[in-house]
Amino acid sequence: MRSYDHGLSTFFRTLLTVFTANLGIFGLATGSSGNTPGEPPGTVLFLGDSLTAGYGLDPETAYPALVQEMIEAAGLPFKAINAGVSGDTTAGGGRRLKWSLRRPVDVLVLALGANDGLRGFNLEATRGNLRRIVIDVREAYPTAVIILAGMKVPPNMGPEYSREFESIFTDLAASGNLTLIPFLLEGVATIPELNQSDGIHPNPAGHKVVAKTVWGFLRPVLEARSANQNRVPQP
Repeated sequence: MRSYDHGLSTFFRTLLTVFTANLGIFGLATGSSGNTPGEPPGTVLFLGDSLTAGYGLDPETAYPALVQEMIEAAGLPFKAINAGVSGDTTAGGGRRLKWSLRRPVDVLVLALGANDGLRGFNLEATRGNLRRIVIDVREAYPTAVIILAGMKVPPNMGPEYSREFESIFTDLAASGNLTLIPFLLEGVATIPELNQSDGIHPNPAGHKVVAKTVWGFLRPVLEARSANQNRVPQP
């Protein structure tokens, strides 16, 4: 356990350094829709930071683009939109949400909060920012499904801060009826062969793992929505 904590602590220290030093904006539709000709595809919006943006990589190798490939392989009529911004926080994501909601959203994958925790932000502010994003999305698109991606902070932030930080995601998912991905980087964090040379941003192989994790939660949502859309009302 001690060696794991040391690896995770090193991982997050490097993550904080790179996140605060590099800012980049990505708002990319990825892949083709795979929908029936003449029908607009549903939209899956990925709102996140550099882990979503695909920092250091071709955006087509970032996990939202890989999820789009999975969507198409499953024959589901949805398009993934990568709205990841490197270095972003929950406050920043909230400020740019209106722009991201210019087109209808069927599913929101909300993957923000890592930078808040790494910088030691007030946790109630982070909690409030995420809650405000959920409220704003539901006000704009009441039937949208929201998937919340959880994140962790390094052990050196202290056990109390770590517990409270992680509880933000579990509490919001429970109170807001959200689908929760417990940890976005499950199976990737601290594993050198799955990360870039900075030791913290996933490389293409790491993004494949993240995509599989996300797809495990997203696929049933998309299948259910597709089934509802295709259901023919009985006379």
